[in-house]
Amino acid sequence: MKYSIHAAIAALMLATPALAEGDAEAGKKAFNKCKACHTIVSASDEVIVKGGKTGPNLYGIIGRTAGTEEGYKYGPSIVAAGEAGLVWDEATFVEYTTDPKKFLQTYLDDPKAKSKMTFKLKKGGEDIYAFLASVAE
Repeated sequence: MKYSIHAAIAALMLATPALAEGDAEAGKKAFNKCKACHTIVSASDEVIVKGGKTGPNLYGIIGRTAGTEEGYKYGPSIVAAGEAGLVWDEATFVEYTTDPKKFLQTYLDDPKAKSKMTFKLKKGGEDIYAFLASVAE
């Protein structure tokens, strides 16, 4: 079977994980703002960051469909966004954490969409994303 070089490059890009553009060390420090509500616990129950349980566990969030972390009761808007195809990558993560409610309203084209996350991260989303990527298996 003959493949074009473009198809081979596209397949390679899909198979290769995207590298985060932020600074993982800065993100580890910045995650202190997040751990009041979020924890990072691996699939093997290794506690990476002990945090609150108000928000979902952020372990493995990279590439995860929004609103699907098992054991967490999400609000209807984030579940709807996941059902509409929202998958967490660096761009969506950073935009969401900057203003969760506005992000969901725009993503869902629904001015009534809400987020259970009321905290707005003013800066450092790329770094936190890089940190989360660095602790993923």
